[in-house]
Amino acid sequence: MQLDFKLVIDLLVIAAYFIAVIYVGLVFGQKENSLESFALGGRSIPWWAVLASIIAAETSAATFIGTPGEGYKLVNYTYLQLVLGMIIGRVIVAFVFLKPFYDRNVFSIYEYLQFRFGPGTRKAASAIFLVTRILASGARLYVAAIVLAVAFTIINGVQPSPSQQFVIYLVSIVLITIITAIYTAIGGIKAVIWTDCIQSSVMIGGAIGAIMVLLGQISGGSVNQLLHTGNLSMITIGIDANSGLLANFRSVMCADYTIWAALIGMTFTTLATHGTDQDMVQRMLTAPDYRKSRISLVLSGLADLPIGFIFLTIGILLHLYYQAHVDPALPTKTNEVFAYFILKQMPIGLRGLLIAGIFATSMGSLSAALNALATSFTRDFYDRDSSGEKAVSEVRKFTYVFAALVIVVAVATAYFVIEHPDSRIIPIVLGIFGYTYGSMLGIFLLGLLTKTRGNDTGNYIGMLVGFIVVAIFSGLLSSTAELIGMKDVVAVLAPVPIVGFPWRIMLGALVTMACAAAFRTVPQE
Repeated sequence: MQLDFKLVIDLLVIAAYFIAVIYVGLVFGQKENSLESFALGGRSIPWWAVLASIIAAETSAATFIGTPGEGYKLVNYTYLQLVLGMIIGRVIVAFVFLKPFYDRNVFSIYEYLQFRFGPGTRKAASAIFLVTRILASGARLYVAAIVLAVAFTIINGVQPSPSQQFVIYLVSIVLITIITAIYTAIGGIKAVIWTDCIQSSVMIGGAIGAIMVLLGQISGGSVNQLLHTGNLSMITIGIDANSGLLANFRSVMCADYTIWAALIGMTFTTLATHGTDQDMVQRMLTAPDYRKSRISLVLSGLADLPIGFIFLTIGILLHLYYQAHVDPALPTKTNEVFAYFILKQMPIGLRGLLIAGIFATSMGSLSAALNALATSFTRDFYDRDSSGEKAVSEVRKFTYVFAALVIVVAVATAYFVIEHPDSRIIPIVLGIFGYTYGSMLGIFLLGLLTKTRGNDTGNYIGMLVGFIVVAIFSGLLSSTAELIGMKDVVAVLAPVPIVGFPWRIMLGALVTMACAAAFRTVPQE
């Protein structure tokens, strides 16, 4: 009876969250009769709400579950140093990218590329965004289902079989996507941003609550012992004084977490994710002017430092907790440890809040992605001129279309993780952007930093070459060749080093920019 009572309380907390989110979507969807209002909120959203929305978009379920997984596995704060580049990148986006977007009054940021280069570049960049965002959103979405897979294990006392685990993922993915698509299609960007405010509060509140519970169950001696070992370092130089320059360069470029990857690689990554991604920039364009938008963007970068610290601390404390409280049933996948702790050890009510937090982070990032995908497709491909009620109707229709595509990718991602249980979430999610966003960033930088270089033909060549170079140095080309049995290609690519995921966008951007700059801009009417 006591177990049933606890379950009811947790379910009520989760239900309250879903009701609040759907209510907000319905409220804001009643008067949306223009694309500017539906897609950009009439450019009337206060800067602090835009700030909360950016934070919610970045802190997906991959962060909520994956970042504690990084802390649990590595038992240090080396992942946190990547935030330094995220802050630098945001400052550059705030002062280089935003004003031209506002000056051109764009709905889709790829409209800017048509003004600068031509319609071909606009469509190419928009297509890259559509494909990449569908893949990345699907990869993130499956993470929320982890808590249900772990719950199955706890209730039944045995690990679910691969087929059972797949069914659990499938049901969870479809349920979350349907609810998110409904309130996003009804309420537009206003519903996205105001529900993000709810989701940010739930996420941060639940995470802090988890830390307090963990600290209460871990002895001070264990914490002191970890502190004295010096394992909680944040900065990793990645250079060996006894090695040569070339060996150190190769070592740095192949590492995910070093200070160089943080200051250089992640700066370029952030330029791409926050300056060329319609999903993220569309939120910023809802602020009244570019100055207010700058404030939101820069402060969101500063907020990443404490947020990353909180989630890594959860992972490190989980490591200490399960060293002191050995549990034979503890999942072997690091991605599932935090979900297991939530379901087994969190007190009544707070457990429901944390589960709601996992769903909140998934829905927050997914809602904006669906709105951005539908807006970009409508403006860049389907109906470029319409901006009234017809355009709103079209964006709503395509919201459901892209929701279905995201479900397909999320289910495929779940299948991949089931088949490869040692996979880490963060490199998977960030790695997807690395393959394509470097090419797109190179074109945007060329357009913003020059006035006479680049045209549609040159940009096509530059983006293609940039993608190929990243595919080679990320191992994608070698893996594909091996999969289809091209042994000669595999042998040729074997000596090529695999660069760390923070470097891939920089590599793609510089190669694309160099190639495209060889072509002169054609004057447009």
